[in-house]
Amino acid sequence: MTELSTEAVRAGIESDQQYGAITPPLYLTTNYSFKGFNQKREFDYCRSGNPTRQTLEQALSKLEHGAAGTITSSGMAAVSLPLQLLTPGDLLVVPHDCYGGSFRLFNSLAEKGQFECLFVDQTDPEQIESALAKNPKMLWIESPSNPLLRVVDIQKLSDAAHLRDCIVVVDNTFLSPAFQQPLTLGADIVIHSTTKYINGHSDVVGGAVISKDAEVAEKLAWWANCLGITGSPFDSFLTLRGLRTLPVRIKQHQLNTTKVVEYLEASPYVKKTYYPGLETHQGHAIAKKQQSGFGGIVSFEIDGEIDKVSAFLESLKLFSLAESLGGVESLVSHPATMTHAAMTAEARITAGIGQELVRLSVGIEDSEDLLEDLHQAFKLAFANEVNSELKLVNRF
Repeated sequence: MTELSTEAVRAGIESDQQYGAITPPLYLTTNYSFKGFNQKREFDYCRSGNPTRQTLEQALSKLEHGAAGTITSSGMAAVSLPLQLLTPGDLLVVPHDCYGGSFRLFNSLAEKGQFECLFVDQTDPEQIESALAKNPKMLWIESPSNPLLRVVDIQKLSDAAHLRDCIVVVDNTFLSPAFQQPLTLGADIVIHSTTKYINGHSDVVGGAVISKDAEVAEKLAWWANCLGITGSPFDSFLTLRGLRTLPVRIKQHQLNTTKVVEYLEASPYVKKTYYPGLETHQGHAIAKKQQSGFGGIVSFEIDGEIDKVSAFLESLKLFSLAESLGGVESLVSHPATMTHAAMTAEARITAGIGQELVRLSVGIEDSEDLLEDLHQAFKLAFANEVNSELKLVNRF
């Protein structure tokens, strides 16, 4: 079987039948001529289908071992697409610590009566067993979760859900198919914000929904066309270009992250580090079993009040304070006021997202430069305490 890195690079290569272009052409046209009256070609209108978008859909479906997929206009469009399989009265079970934008969408649609929604700690066997006993129509999984990187056993949860004819959807944004393939672990649908690692350059917004079953994939493609949430050709073109380097990029992300985690674990300014690669992590054993890598995201709690957190964030030079993740550049975010601000304060507390929590998306810069940046930011943030300690020492 061809390796994933080869599949990623070769997606669409030499597919041009007209001029023999090595990379697939970009088709920007909005519409396509009919062969004749009532004789539609393969494509008729860009919202319904586009050769450039189709190449990306086929590439990601192959990498995720799915039957077919749909490229959407954003990550949130990808989140919203599987929800079209639900009807009023259906129960959706989701992780209590999911991405803030997903939380807002699930909660808002449930309030409108589109479906019922139950937020549970999916790492708690009793909570998940109780939730599945309610016969949900869909189980939504984030593993690792955003931002606390909690890990759940996808195979185990999928098996339990399927006993009740429950559809299993996995958000695989944090790892990409390079490090995890949920459909091979029993999931029915996998989604991505392709804005993140798959594109990898922070210049495209997009999403993807890949299905294991061709019939389900066809239903979702119908809804994507109906709702008008399919991705643009140009965004698909750029995302496909980013996909070609995904395997080599994500390996470097992980190498740098491993060094950052080692630094954070030894830092006197850090209270707790969240990273599945740590043996002390709640889901380390599961992650080793179902993932081929631990990823490029690490979260940690600063051992100080919000003023220390603010000072640290503002002192960083190589970690840009910004939303999103997965780009080649390093980013830092404060989940409580940024990515998860849409959650209620009570929901954040329940999920364990406090004011002291910081999330890093570690880029592919030189790791020593990144470590130095973290070090100088901590020193500046805790400068008053350091100076006080020095004065105390000098007195004696």
